[in-house]
Amino acid sequence: MNKIFQAAVIGALALGATGCHIYKPYQTPTDTPLTAEYAKAMEAPVDSAAFGNLDWRQVYTDPVLADLIERALAANTDLQNAQLNVEAAQAQLLGAKLAYLPSLALAPNGAGVKYGHGDFSWSYQLPAQASWEVDIFAKLLNSKRGAKAALLQSEAYRQAVRSQIISAVATTYYTLAAVNEQLELSRNTSELWKQTVQTMRDLKEGGGVTEAAVVQSEANYYSILASITDLEASLDKINNTMSLLLNTWPQTWQVKPAAGLTVPAMAANGVQMATLAHRPDVQAAEQSLAAAYYATNSARAAFYPGLSITANGGFTNLVGVITNPGEWFVQLAGSLTAPLFSRGRNIANLKASKARQQQAMNSFEYTLLNAAAEVSDALTVYEKSIQKAELLQLQVADLAKAVDYTQDLLLYSTGSTNYLEVLTAQQSLLSAQISLIGCRQSRDMAVINLYQSMGGGR
Repeated sequence: MNKIFQAAVIGALALGATGCHIYKPYQTPTDTPLTAEYAKAMEAPVDSAAFGNLDWRQVYTDPVLADLIERALAANTDLQNAQLNVEAAQAQLLGAKLAYLPSLALAPNGAGVKYGHGDFSWSYQLPAQASWEVDIFAKLLNSKRGAKAALLQSEAYRQAVRSQIISAVATTYYTLAAVNEQLELSRNTSELWKQTVQTMRDLKEGGGVTEAAVVQSEANYYSILASITDLEASLDKINNTMSLLLNTWPQTWQVKPAAGLTVPAMAANGVQMATLAHRPDVQAAEQSLAAAYYATNSARAAFYPGLSITANGGFTNLVGVITNPGEWFVQLAGSLTAPLFSRGRNIANLKASKARQQQAMNSFEYTLLNAAAEVSDALTVYEKSIQKAELLQLQVADLAKAVDYTQDLLLYSTGSTNYLEVLTAQQSLLSAQISLIGCRQSRDMAVINLYQSMGGGR
């Protein structure tokens, strides 16, 4: 009768546990329009031809850059640490799976007793113990599922770090190219302005210009020399950044000034959820939510009893355990442990788990919104930088003509052209040329950011 009652109690508890969904696996929430759209996008097949799903070698086709990325992926410390996190999560998952198996322990012992003038009486035991927890209320199941979610989260984080490294190397590479181009332009311009200074001096000797023109041209010449020192200092810092990314000693990296990013054809149709759903940071945020879900289930399962079965056996000569010393013994036992006096603590743990689950949900939704903002920003910068570059090219062409016109007039006219017009035209041309280089760099950075924001870097 007692056995029937115990079975009924356990069955009722199990039924109650089922009502609390402690056995139910995690499913992507669809409570809000944002998460519902995400869940729908995750069910759709992956478009391998989408820009964010391209292999990074298809985007960064420059062989020098490709070599640098390969070296960074092989040597970068952050990526190595991310891989170690994955290995640690794999070990934890293995431990959670092994928790289903019985635990075995061997604890041999011996003792000697002597009374008065008698001889020592020796006793010994060679016991082995096996203990097995019966997972009636999904405590081990939720622990294993939570460990699996943690593993998926660490793998997504590793992919995010990989994507960041690829993006950082590409950004540094094209920044080096842009600064090298600005430096080359500034040095060439400094030679031209040096010639202008000499021209002003010659004209002053002939009475064509005043000493003020000579002094003003020299000031402009010194100004560009000063800007060259700033560019050289920036170049050194960027080289050091590349060295850190490749985990190597500081050195100078040879990048052609004309290096530019050739962009694959892209259709800008706005921000689509399909472009965000497979981003590694989004995946990591969802797996963090899944882990919090299973932690809440584990907190619920703590309200229910635990059933353990133990078995002891071995060899002993201990009198009282056996009737004939020096024989084998076997013991079997089962225990049902119910949390009678820890309900308040369990309630507190459950409330805390629910709060952390809601935090994970908030972080997941924010990650989606932030991903959409990043894609939108990169698309806008890319499109506007193309338009701006076209306008700047026209401006540079006109200003180059203006420099030629003013210099010719200064040399061959009777003084109707002021020397300030020549200096102003030269300064305007240099400024426009540097702006054009910066605009092209912005376009390249936008492509890099767009590729990364779409989950690229596989």
